[in-house]
Amino acid sequence: MAKGIIGKPLSSFIDKMKVMFLPEEGSVVYRYIAIIAFLFIAVIGMKMTAYMINILVISLILTMLALPTLVRLKKRGIPDIVSVSLITGLALVFILVLAALTIFSFSTLVADLPFYQAELNQRIAEITGILSRYGLSGDLVSASSINLQTVTQMALSSLMGIGDMLLYIFFIAVTTFFMLLEAPQIIERGKALLGSRKEKFVHVSRMSRYMIEFVIVRTQANLVHGALFGGVLWIMGVHAALLWGILTFILAYIPYIGLILAALPAIFFAWLQFGLWGAAAVIALVCILNLIVENPVFSYFASRKFEIPALLVIISVIFWGWVLGIAGMVFAVPITLIVLIAIQCVDDLAWINALLGVDTIFGVETEE
Repeated sequence: MAKGIIGKPLSSFIDKMKVMFLPEEGSVVYRYIAIIAFLFIAVIGMKMTAYMINILVISLILTMLALPTLVRLKKRGIPDIVSVSLITGLALVFILVLAALTIFSFSTLVADLPFYQAELNQRIAEITGILSRYGLSGDLVSASSINLQTVTQMALSSLMGIGDMLLYIFFIAVTTFFMLLEAPQIIERGKALLGSRKEKFVHVSRMSRYMIEFVIVRTQANLVHGALFGGVLWIMGVHAALLWGILTFILAYIPYIGLILAALPAIFFAWLQFGLWGAAAVIALVCILNLIVENPVFSYFASRKFEIPALLVIISVIFWGWVLGIAGMVFAVPITLIVLIAIQCVDDLAWINALLGVDTIFGVETEE
């Protein structure tokens, strides 16, 4: 029924538009010009509405994480509204607790800035002394040249207030709730629209499962990584260990550079407290955790033939970071996977995935 209501009128409308606007001669050129123009307008539109797009993207990621649990609850006979309410409530509690811990840790860090500034002045004095022994000037690294209070104020000015954050979380919770509620219907509509193209449906279904699997495994790895990193830093006595653990959990979504960015503040504060040996210990910790946590994750996806070229990943991080800001960088890979799925659904654009080297992950190889 859905196919008759949606599929035929839609394809008929598209055919009429092609006849009207794309004459037989040169229609391919016109089609690609129209596609490029549409993509340009879409990118500009996303950049202008980044606040709303970020809410939709985060909600979609949370929906992917929760979908397997929703399916299991549905098999046990629990009504959708009850399951969705339970899942959304638990997710909201988790996000609020995470936000509260982050705010508390950051507030403590800001309150102790005078103490950290004194430690920094001591370290700078040590560096200046070493430079003077070799007849070098230490003016460039004088104690007055680095002010942690100024750096913190600059960071705070770029962050949203608590009220805006709570409103942001509220919008995400509401959007996630209705996405989860509509998820089964959306899946059925997708089957109806692609039902006549069985091979295409198999490819898209396979990729969609891998995308959900990627989000789940990546999140689990981030939790382990953040907990271990924050826990070991706490045992070492590094300042704001909890904050650096939470930062690691969030930034580890950013491929290749996320863990480095998350580790930099911890390395800096370990250097303040314990000198070069403290910084070296944190660097060693980062390397060890990368071997323990990250390598198995990459190996797992490689074994599933789910590999995205590194260049494409880096470009996606840069591009989505430019369009959507920090959230775009954090969720660059899932967003890119969604775009790749959309491209694969359009026969005229499938060559793009082949050019990017990701067409193999849409293959129909037998899965173990």
